[in-house]
Amino acid sequence: MNTQKQHNEPATFEKVWQMFQETDKKFQETDKKLNKLENLFTGQWGKLIESLIEGDLINILAQRGIRVFNTYTRATYSFNNEKGEIDIIAANGNEVVVVEVKTTLHPNDITEFMDVLKIFKKAFPLYKSEKVYGAVAYLKAESKANIRAERMGLFVIRATGNSATIANDENFKPKEF
Repeated sequence: MNTQKQHNEPATFEKVWQMFQETDKKFQETDKKLNKLENLFTGQWGKLIESLIEGDLINILAQRGIRVFNTYTRATYSFNNEKGEIDIIAANGNEVVVVEVKTTLHPNDITEFMDVLKIFKKAFPLYKSEKVYGAVAYLKAESKANIRAERMGLFVIRATGNSATIANDENFKPKEF
């Protein structure tokens, strides 16, 4: 006994079009779910990397003669109609190290961060009379972005497993911003 129904109706343009629209709607729903999962993963991953860097930051800066007392994460600013966020600020009352954290560091990240450093003292007037240094921290660098960062006067901090280290040469002198 055959329990399958035979479809004897011919496929019309309208029916095929309706099936395409239903399929497209399902794809859009799936895309939304995947995007939500991706954002959740990358957001949590970014927070993990920030925590890894922040945990060692006071010690690794002290090794380079910058003795900071406090660290602050995800400091937001609004300046000249631009909004942004600083991943980590490390301060001691005389010096401030502004840290941009990336899982993968790209050359354009350096360019964007240099723009942030140019306005930092205006966006954060609390630090206007302090020496400001910049740092980039990362797990992996693409296209020699780490070398570019050092040439621009930034501390280069590499996350290495359960800690972080400054990758600059010991004689490196950071640029003051």
